[in-house]
Amino acid sequence: GGRRSDLSLRFFFPSVLLPRQASGEPRTMENGAPNNLLNEQATEEKGEMARLSSFIGAMAIADLVKTTLGPKGMDKILQSQSRGQEVTVTNDGATILKSIYVDNPAAKVLVDISKVQDDQVGDGTTSVVVLAGELLREAEKLVNMRIHPQTIIQGYREALNCALKALQDLSVNNVDNPEQYKQDMLRIARTTLSSKILTNDKEHFSNLAVDAVLRLKGSTNLDSIQMIKKTGGTLNESYLDEGFILDKKIGVGQPKRIENAKILVANTPMDTDKIKIYGARVKTKGMAEVGAIEQAEKDKMRKKVQKIIDHGINCFINRQLIYNFPEQLFTDAGVMAIEHADFDGIERLALVTGGEIVSTFNNPEDAKIGECKLIEEIMIGEDKLIRFSGVALGEACTIILRGASTHILDEAERSLHDALCVLSQMATDSRVVYGGGCSEMIMSKAIEDLAKKTPGKRSLAMESFAKALRQIPAIIAENGGLDSTELIAQLRAAHVNDGCREGIDILTGTVGDMTKCGINESFKVKKCVLSSATEATEMILRVDDIIKCAPRQRDENMM
Repeated sequence: GGRRSDLSLRFFFPSVLLPRQASGEPRTMENGAPNNLLNEQATEEKGEMARLSSFIGAMAIADLVKTTLGPKGMDKILQSQSRGQEVTVTNDGATILKSIYVDNPAAKVLVDISKVQDDQVGDGTTSVVVLAGELLREAEKLVNMRIHPQTIIQGYREALNCALKALQDLSVNNVDNPEQYKQDMLRIARTTLSSKILTNDKEHFSNLAVDAVLRLKGSTNLDSIQMIKKTGGTLNESYLDEGFILDKKIGVGQPKRIENAKILVANTPMDTDKIKIYGARVKTKGMAEVGAIEQAEKDKMRKKVQKIIDHGINCFINRQLIYNFPEQLFTDAGVMAIEHADFDGIERLALVTGGEIVSTFNNPEDAKIGECKLIEEIMIGEDKLIRFSGVALGEACTIILRGASTHILDEAERSLHDALCVLSQMATDSRVVYGGGCSEMIMSKAIEDLAKKTPGKRSLAMESFAKALRQIPAIIAENGGLDSTELIAQLRAAHVNDGCREGIDILTGTVGDMTKCGINESFKVKKCVLSSATEATEMILRVDDIIKCAPRQRDENMM
């Protein structure tokens, strides 16, 4: 993975003369004339040089996130160089890779598959990058043995199909047994959370995540699950609240509790009762006329408020400011008015209460009013918030996260979001497989059995694929400070028998039965990890030329 000198490159690739243009000299044709195909400052790497550059870049990215894999994985601190110098402490592969600037084109491919994995299934973002890096590490050895990249790709493709078939045979589906299905979900949530900051409270949070996802009744849309982060207390004090919580305050003198609420959610300016001095230029003959203009503005606002009240509502929520005058009018009418509800807040509120966001109020019969059984003010820590209970969308709920600092809360939110994504995906594919390296060992055994029957050089690529798969449990063991070589040898011996469910039990530091340990993973996550990592590896293997454009010159005339 490190830099190699020109001498070692000649040793590894005797057929390749190091190109002269790499050292800055122009390439010349046979007759001695210069061949300036590319711009002066553009660079080109060809053949083995390009492939080597791709391998090194991709493996460096994989090594960067490798230490975060597994229950004993370590966190990374990412510090921004912008004015605020924000600090992020995270264990999530996608967050780490999203935050760093990468110059190597092959490394960018791995960053991209990590983002896609995060968007698609939410978990496995580190695994996918590490597996792709190990596949490339094995591919580099094969390329050095003078095996053509296309042969390696073909072998990898056959190995992938074999691995997916073995994974499918291993998977269990308990969707018809609700009790067992819930147990599977709890085990998957525990496995997902065990490699995150929430590992010490994984029992509490796995129950919390499963309860939230079961309320969705098979939907994969997580918009109705809201997370509110409040500093103070400990992570263990986090809880699930049925209903919707809005992090805003109720206007002065207005009712603090409303039953059978009719809610109008709006995005409209409610601050025109004063003349905007900076936005308008008004010439008057005296102060009396200024007073008349102000009175006209007030009358205009009074009519607008009356139109809103005529909708038959007792709660008005606006995205924009509500000035003192309209707020007083709402108070006199006994209507609760909430101002400055951020856009995410009102969109989600409109969704869960069954209303729609309104901007004009001339046709009350066309406006869709939201409803809920109870609106009340609650206290979380030292902050007042508004809770909407008994909302029209029954699956709506709010998870309140408590923690010592904002960094802990941000990481807890990312961890819980991963668990919620994986659990919600179980609605579309409820199959589960065994974790702890058990699935990888079974797949690698199936691939090795197939490689023995496969003639030609493809079989070498298939064996390399199996070896790369075995590296996943090895890295998990290494991160836990265990003897990975010894444990993988024990696992290989155990998996000679069919029906073996042995994997690495990181807590005892030995090989254990995954059914007894209750370590399960989602089939869909594993399948996505395998497919994405193999496809990214194939893409990088196909490269034999890297051309970097010349940097754009600043035009002197524009200065």
